[in-house]
Amino acid sequence: MISEQYRSMLGGKSVIRELSEYATARGKEIGYDNVFDFSLGNPSVPVPQAFHDKIVELLRTRGPVELHGYSPSLGLPEFKEKIAASLNRRFGMRYAPEDIFPTSGAAGAIAHALRLVTAPGDEVLTVAPFFPEYHPYVDLTGARLRVVPADTTAFQIDMDAMERMLTPAVHAVLVNSPNNPSGAVYSEETLRRLAGLLAAKERAVGHEIWLISDEPYREIAFGGASVPYPSRFYPRTISCYSFSKSLSLPGERIGYLAVNPESGVSQTLVAMCGQISRGIGHNCPSSLMQLAVADCCEMTSDLSVYERNMNVLYAALTELGFEAVRPGGTFYLFPRALEEDAVAFCKKALRYDLVLVPSDSFGVPGHFRIAYCIDEGKVERSLDAFRRFVRAEY
Repeated sequence: MISEQYRSMLGGKSVIRELSEYATARGKEIGYDNVFDFSLGNPSVPVPQAFHDKIVELLRTRGPVELHGYSPSLGLPEFKEKIAASLNRRFGMRYAPEDIFPTSGAAGAIAHALRLVTAPGDEVLTVAPFFPEYHPYVDLTGARLRVVPADTTAFQIDMDAMERMLTPAVHAVLVNSPNNPSGAVYSEETLRRLAGLLAAKERAVGHEIWLISDEPYREIAFGGASVPYPSRFYPRTISCYSFSKSLSLPGERIGYLAVNPESGVSQTLVAMCGQISRGIGHNCPSSLMQLAVADCCEMTSDLSVYERNMNVLYAALTELGFEAVRPGGTFYLFPRALEEDAVAFCKKALRYDLVLVPSDSFGVPGHFRIAYCIDEGKVERSLDAFRRFVRAEY
């Protein structure tokens, strides 16, 4: 018989993907330049030329087996060494290569991390607003995802709510900073308070609580700020990273998992990742991508366009009467809708070819997400559509 679990999921397609498909279809009718598609977080800036050059160099200088053959089940040593060295230099950590495991993006890293530190029936906490795919990431491991209500004043963490929800059933907390969809960056104060709370709860419940940190937007920070690194504050942290946003490589599916060596079990957990891969069919990203990214792991695309787009949209929308917490990073803005029903609000926006994502699936009612990783000129042109929308409907 076919799987009823996965067949039942067919009725719960991603709202983001559905809106992206709508925008594509609408673009065929009126020209995609006339559709203000803010649905999908797909990087809009090109891959650095240096990355292209590195690919060409590898193809010219390395043999086909090295480039296209199987890598070791725990990843290429060259990749692991350079990632560890970069993290140590940038964040004052003490990773060894054996603490690093290459994955198919941050999603692959989270898939492994959850299986490392939870068992079926355990609970995993995350904080609203959160990436909707966290539900299948967690639920399909047999664990249960529970959501800490949002602090909508600043989109930091409501520590009182977190403390109440840290029951003995919780074995992991999954956080995302810079955050999709709010754009908020967790401050050092927030991370220190979270670390202290988790340590106290560990003592109270008598078992470890792991922090799984989802960090694909780590390099997209605004105002010259740097993003605090959660592993610096809590020893049982697993950092999950992707080069999809920093290097504009979402289609290459390349990232890594880094287990904090201060946990005392980092190398055991990374070795276990190889066994998890056997069960979920992961088996490492491509050798070519590991080699290319290893030499480019501290490069980024020109990410400055995202801050410019944010400034333009934030100024225009707040002038129109929208309330929004100013993002500290990512390429997302998360304003309050102009009515309580965010779905109804976003359906009305479609009349003006504004494709916006309602907030319900992010765990916060009454907001909408704008993914402003689109051409700067198109952002500017969208402002007239926003003005017409607001004046006509509200």
